[in-house]
Amino acid sequence: MQNRRTTLKTLAAGGLAMATSSSFAQSDDKAPITILVGAASSVDFTARLVADHLREALGRPVVVSSKLGAGGRVALGELKRAAPDGRTLMLSTSSLFAIYPHIYTQLDYDPVADFTPIAGISWFDLGLATGPMTNAGNLRELIGWSRDRGQAAVYGAAPGAGSSSHFAGIALSIAAGVPMNAVHYKDSGVGIIDLSSGRLPMLITGTSPLVPMHKSGKIKLVATSGAQRSPLVPDVPTMKEAGLDVVIENATGLFAPAGFPRDQAARIHAALQPMFGNSEAKQKLDGQGMTLLPMDGGQLAEYLARERRKFGELARASGYKPQSL
Repeated sequence: MQNRRTTLKTLAAGGLAMATSSSFAQSDDKAPITILVGAASSVDFTARLVADHLREALGRPVVVSSKLGAGGRVALGELKRAAPDGRTLMLSTSSLFAIYPHIYTQLDYDPVADFTPIAGISWFDLGLATGPMTNAGNLRELIGWSRDRGQAAVYGAAPGAGSSSHFAGIALSIAAGVPMNAVHYKDSGVGIIDLSSGRLPMLITGTSPLVPMHKSGKIKLVATSGAQRSPLVPDVPTMKEAGLDVVIENATGLFAPAGFPRDQAARIHAALQPMFGNSEAKQKLDGQGMTLLPMDGGQLAEYLARERRKFGELARASGYKPQSL
């Protein structure tokens, strides 16, 4: 029965993808689709993987255009100004929609009204690492070391103030009941150097850049921040598994400008279904520290709303003061 259900689901997904390709072929002039991306590394990699699958499913040219700057706001501004005709999309992290509204006094966009969520794509977590300053072997020992130092306990956050790493430290401090002050790093590499040399007790940043030094034994990854363990270090527990009710993730999603027709959004989401069930795509994303997060536009909108509430509560609890742009 299970095999039959699986077969029927596979056939249905294939039929839906074929219908999607046909619908787009009939309604569009085959102009290229441009996927904007405002972040480098794993986010750019994910955008190119999405482009490959859409190109095959829709039978249209799909290109990725990197628009770095202002933490992704340059690319998002271009998306906001684009016509809602399906020719300009963006692969964005959730930070622009969930964190930025709480860290800036004025944004030049409305995270809800100005965009159309199409699909959730992936999520990635943060790593909490320590080094020779503490010699802690696990999260419990690191919290104990921090508690003994009182106000002197600090953590490094990269890429800096208002980032998900910063808020992960805030959440960690609240959950553990231990006051911790943040030292902000624009670059995770500098933070890792300070951590491994014993100048910094702990660092929170993307898990991926921490892995090589962790595997070499120069630093110790004691926990990751996701709801599930990182595919990069499956032997490292999550903060929640280690006893603290902390889950901080970054998600990536595909977005269109406001006014993008719902039926076209549904077709693009349907065209991505084969990617979500593709083992090769999963392996490629695992290698980047990414985990597939298949959601349709409505589910992505609900996810972002929950994230906005969560980061709003953290900002208020910590007394974080929004900055001007």
